[in-house]
Amino acid sequence: MINRFALCGTMIHAPVCGEVEVLKEALVLVDDDGVISEVISPESNRYAAAKSKLVEDGRLLQLSEGQYLMPGLIDLHVHAPQWPQAGNALNVPLYEWLQAYTFPLEAKYADLAFAEKSYTSLVDTLVANGTTTTMYFATVHLESTKLLADICLAKGQRALVGKVAMDNPDECPEYYRDASVQQGLDDTRTLIDYIRQLPRNENKRVLPVVTPRFIPSCTDEMLSGLAQLAEEYDCHVQTHCSESDWEHDYVINRHGKRDTQSLNHFKLLTDKTVLAHSCFITDEDMRTIKQQESGIAHCPISNAYFANGVFPARQALDLELNVGLGTDVAGGTTPSLLENCGAAITASRYLEGGVDTEISAAERGKPQARIDFKEAFWMATTGGGKALNLNIGLLKAGYAFDAIVIDTHIENTNLAVWADLDDVEDVLQKIIYNAGRQNIRKVWVQGDLIGGADH
Repeated sequence: MINRFALCGTMIHAPVCGEVEVLKEALVLVDDDGVISEVISPESNRYAAAKSKLVEDGRLLQLSEGQYLMPGLIDLHVHAPQWPQAGNALNVPLYEWLQAYTFPLEAKYADLAFAEKSYTSLVDTLVANGTTTTMYFATVHLESTKLLADICLAKGQRALVGKVAMDNPDECPEYYRDASVQQGLDDTRTLIDYIRQLPRNENKRVLPVVTPRFIPSCTDEMLSGLAQLAEEYDCHVQTHCSESDWEHDYVINRHGKRDTQSLNHFKLLTDKTVLAHSCFITDEDMRTIKQQESGIAHCPISNAYFANGVFPARQALDLELNVGLGTDVAGGTTPSLLENCGAAITASRYLEGGVDTEISAAERGKPQARIDFKEAFWMATTGGGKALNLNIGLLKAGYAFDAIVIDTHIENTNLAVWADLDDVEDVLQKIIYNAGRQNIRKVWVQGDLIGGADH
């Protein structure tokens, strides 16, 4: 395989949860298929000759001082149609937020012109923030969901796109739901076939996702039918799981069991399933999720507004569950996954220390619940790739070259690095807490340069 190009510079990634690997002046070679063919460290006896040949051939991109190569960020949970309401109506409970604000907005995506404007803006924004892969909930509308897949492919972003299935008349408004179980299933099948047959999608950069919105929005017949489609097509699945008191209690009252066990009963838990939120899962639920090799999308910012609880990230990671991060636009306030890294760290500290100062310090928190920047970075990259069961999220041979360059020397940003004080792990911490989209200079997906401030 011929190498298309290579980069030389300091690379940072997290092969193991809780650990960061730094290779200074590493050579990262990318083949014609956009896959990393080799990473050569300066200590290798092949390094000098390989670098010289790449320079001679004009195929080496040398990163400058203060620039760092990192895996692209992986966002496991985005409600694409909610982008126009990002930052709005976060002062109301989840049920009211859905019924009074969200469903009326999502209903507008029957208008393809409106959908194109909104979806284009969202994909551009996510790429600018370094998000190379996004798992999208769309709407019940088949045609505008096809359009979202088209836009992601045209923009070059790796995407998993699902038409939302929601047919339960008790929980879904008449103006915004699938007309029948059969229509919801037929439209899902049509979308799967459409995405898999898209021209220029031979490398499966855009994938279809079976998407029951959540158990309250779906009848049992819909849940069973979607599971059969997921098995037939060996397709990814995404849904919400034990997000809030209301949703968690609803499923117990309806099915006599918690979300995780109910979804498993309907055969919706697979090694390609991503469960958003999961704040109320128990030890038994975690064992089930691990046994089924499903993933979890931890959405720390939106959880603060709608979940009524903090996801036990430390516990899930210690059990070696496949946990990634999600912005949950627009339940989450920002499209920046880096900001959600910081929020995940903060949320874990609140969980460990407790928040009610009227309770004694010894009683108000959950011991050993904190995570740090290393775990957050792992979730945003490696963990997301594991949750999706895809070879992304790492800078190693055999993985897709989905990557970003962060420049810490850009002026007029919140990111300040001191060469005589900060080592590379210090720099990574500062990137997580303070880097903005202006610091993200280049964004590649599958070896293609698709965005960044220099693009």
